[in-house]
Amino acid sequence: MITILKDETGEIVLYPSYFEKVDMLMELDQFELRQESIVLFGKQVNQPRLSRLYGKAGTTYKYSGKLFEALPWSGNLHAIAQNCSEICGVVFNTGLLNYYRDGNDSMGIHADDEKELGRNPTIASVSFGTTRKMIFRKRDSKEKLIVPLNHGDLLVMKGTLQHHWKHELPKERKIGKDRLNITFRFVRTYL
Repeated sequence: MITILKDETGEIVLYPSYFEKVDMLMELDQFELRQESIVLFGKQVNQPRLSRLYGKAGTTYKYSGKLFEALPWSGNLHAIAQNCSEICGVVFNTGLLNYYRDGNDSMGIHADDEKELGRNPTIASVSFGTTRKMIFRKRDSKEKLIVPLNHGDLLVMKGTLQHHWKHELPKERKIGKDRLNITFRFVRTYL
């Protein structure tokens, strides 16, 4: 376990190679991944990656102006969620899968601060496949943290982090291999 940040602005903890023996990329065909469209700055755009929300039946999650309903999880996905729940002391009810086909796919800068996540959410992020850089940028300064995420790494974000920092997975055009990331959250569902 490596503590990357722990102060009044939040906490980031890395568990290197925690799920190293699991390869969810080998199970991609069982997931109904698709390129979602979202509202960004008032315009409908396609996300630069494939994604899908899985979780407890009936759970929904609204982000970027769109409501997503979780498909039921099972097998290794549910087992990884339970393992992350034990480590974090939070019962996660969703897992958002983001599949990056190569370095041209990305995740823009954002904070996971939707009301459904509560005030100081704990989020567990598990990476499979090629190494990609996650960049954290402090909201009120130019401070940034660059965290390379390798196959099997578990990254935990908690405390006030989402209030003080934003994060992104930028394009890395030289990367030709794929990556699957799963972010586990406890979502309060409002239907």
